[in-house]
Amino acid sequence: MVSSIRTWKSAVLKKAVLWMRFVACLAWAPLAFSQNVTEISQLRAERSANEVFVAAKVAFDLPSAVEDALLKGIPMFFVAEADLLQERWYWYDRKTSSVQRQFRLAYQPLTRRWSTKLSSGAAADSSQGLALSQSYETLAQALASVKQLSQWKVGDITEVDPNVKYKVEFRFRLDLSQLPRPFQIGAIGQSEWSVQAQARTSVLPELK
Repeated sequence: MVSSIRTWKSAVLKKAVLWMRFVACLAWAPLAFSQNVTEISQLRAERSANEVFVAAKVAFDLPSAVEDALLKGIPMFFVAEADLLQERWYWYDRKTSSVQRQFRLAYQPLTRRWSTKLSSGAAADSSQGLALSQSYETLAQALASVKQLSQWKVGDITEVDPNVKYKVEFRFRLDLSQLPRPFQIGAIGQSEWSVQAQARTSVLPELK
């Protein structure tokens, strides 16, 4: 009799454990599928004379939280950064230059149009240097301009030794520090607000 009770209790306990695991999987599943994946789908660095130019494409789906904020009139700032590095076998790679571009993406509820503004330099210096604005009818069109860079000069190569190799480290991210303070508090540390990726590539030799 005692043995039967123990067997019954063991079976009930196993079923309870399996049920708890199943419920936990259901609870975590929406979180796993809601995570935004950002990747550098294309990255190319080419040399023309002593100048290095980068072309890149970033692939990501705009998180729903970010899109909701945009529709409420809150602009978003995406930042692209590139470092030109000289490879050194005997020590760490030497950074020879570092550049940054900022993309401001915004929605105008009155006109129902999207706009982007491209600025060179850090956020604090966005009023200096290159500044290009453009208007779009849809969010997809505006995002397409943010996700792609071409013929971006990232630095100069002064070494004439053909044996010296260079590479470019490219980074792309949504800059949460430029959000209004209430949004920063709710967004920082939340995976649904995460849009960031990085990649490296070698600088192709100059075509003769």
